Amino acid sequence: MSIIYGERIRLRAVEREDVKKFFEWVNDPEVTAGLSLYLPMSMTDEERWFERTSTRAPDEKPFAIDVRAGDGWRLIGNCTFFDMDTVVHSAEIGIMIGEKAIWNQGLGTETISLLLRHGFETLNLNRIALKVYTDNPRARRTYEKAGFVHEGTLRQAVYKHGKLGNIELMSVLRSEWEAHRKENR
Repeated sequence: MSIIYGERIRLRAVEREDVKKFFEWVNDPEVTAGLSLYLPMSMTDEERWFERTSTRAPDEKPFAIDVRAGDGWRLIGNCTFFDMDTVVHSAEIGIMIGEKAIWNQGLGTETISLLLRHGFETLNLNRIALKVYTDNPRARRTYEKAGFVHEGTLRQAVYKHGKLGNIELMSVLRSEWEAHRKENR
């Protein structure tokens, strides 16, 4: 697969040297607050994750997210498709923007938009879904800006920091995405 370029970011294959940064991010409580991770991860854990990604189907291999930095690129996170269903043409996505210095600059929204374009135009998906914690309004706004709609709530489905919380189910259909793109041109 070739690199997927956006206005300010690109999605590329994850490389072994990215693992050190991922290790740093998955052990940062601010970064993992919106992720399903809740225990410390070792470098060995991250290296095993990297090795397992090589056995995934090509459509489910993770992307590194890079932002333009002068004449080059800087790693800021990763994202992926998973639970691909080739019968109904659906998948779920996940994203981690680990570089906190660039939070709230619209790069998550741009990443999600690139993932949607890739999912609908390259992978021939009809439905792309995700899960987001109810107490993560910044992420929910990002997904809504990209065209995702709320489908339902999994009540008390997550336990983090000593309390139960809800998980919101969101998705976007190809027809909704196409209409959303036309509206926002």
